[in-house]
Amino acid sequence: MAEKQILIICGEASGDLNAANLVNSVKQIAPEIKFTAVGGSMLARSGCRMIYDIRELSVIGLFDVLKKLPRFFALRKLILAELQSKKFDAIIFVDFSGFNLRLAKAINKSLPTIYYISPQVWASRQGRIESIKKYIDKMIVLFEFEKKFYAKFGMDVEFVGHPLLDIVKPTMDKKSLLDNLKFSKDALTISLLPGSRVQEVERILPVMLESCRLIQNEIISLQCVIAKSTQVDWKIYKAISQKYKLTLKIVEDKTYDCLNISDLCLITSGTATLEAAIMQKAFAVIYKMNTLSYLLYRPQVKVPFISIVNILSAKSIVPEFIQFNARPDKIASWAIKILKNHQEAEKMKQEFSKVKALLGNNGASQRAAHVVVNFLKNNEPKPH
Repeated sequence: MAEKQILIICGEASGDLNAANLVNSVKQIAPEIKFTAVGGSMLARSGCRMIYDIRELSVIGLFDVLKKLPRFFALRKLILAELQSKKFDAIIFVDFSGFNLRLAKAINKSLPTIYYISPQVWASRQGRIESIKKYIDKMIVLFEFEKKFYAKFGMDVEFVGHPLLDIVKPTMDKKSLLDNLKFSKDALTISLLPGSRVQEVERILPVMLESCRLIQNEIISLQCVIAKSTQVDWKIYKAISQKYKLTLKIVEDKTYDCLNISDLCLITSGTATLEAAIMQKAFAVIYKMNTLSYLLYRPQVKVPFISIVNILSAKSIVPEFIQFNARPDKIASWAIKILKNHQEAEKMKQEFSKVKALLGNNGASQRAAHVVVNFLKNNEPKPH
């Protein structure tokens, strides 16, 4: 195959990670394919030519979107100019559906289009399926039920499994991290994963920390670690956490190591819930957003849960403390019960094994890479 140029676009930390793994896998089987990217540090490390850093893009809810509209318009203009000035053989959209679907419409199939990591149209705003069908040539999905969903609408879709199965591994043993943090091996450890967006950390971390303060009233020997996102400034975590009298450390870019030392986790809804399930760690989901955004968004959601672990299981395996229910007293009450009753935690872990089985087999990024390469071959201009 002759040299090919692909533009790949993501907008959040999880998308950046999955996009980078896809790029690395494509390069292994087709080094002649070159990538230009809108993304973060992971895509930059994978050797893409970067045209935009996504660090300031992430939003939650309508009002956060409105505040950042000028940035989104500027990015859209930049991408369309890039498409005009250079010849690309395909574009890969990775998650980030609010922006990517509008961009796909603006591009209007002027070049072949691939979508990797499906917009959650099965959960809310199913009307978007018409737009996806019209402007996306190839869907690559992570869950078997998503393949069935898109196939029902006559779309070209392939299920590759979940790339987290290859990624979720601690980088150090439990004792080493506990020693590094000067944590006791005999105390109970709670890991806090308050999200990868500034707005999430600001709204949800105080709830998590107040919950831990209440737990500490019952369980004296308690230590907490915050898994810090590289996307959020240290000073935000420090300003919030200094108000609480806890044995507490903040650790950057070591989410799996933080999960590994945990007896219990408090997690913002998102990819981290699957990561905890894969690592067999008992956890609760906590989520809060701007009240008006929540009231506008909630009626559009067609599934009974927000955690993908519960959605995949079609039942409540982990508790979800959402919006008005995200109360430290309720969270602490649940956490104390789990920490004191090992059977409850074990039941949860047994269910996690079933969830893991639904994620397919290892090698998702490699399978997705083969789909991309075959797609490019099938879309090569035919010789006259």
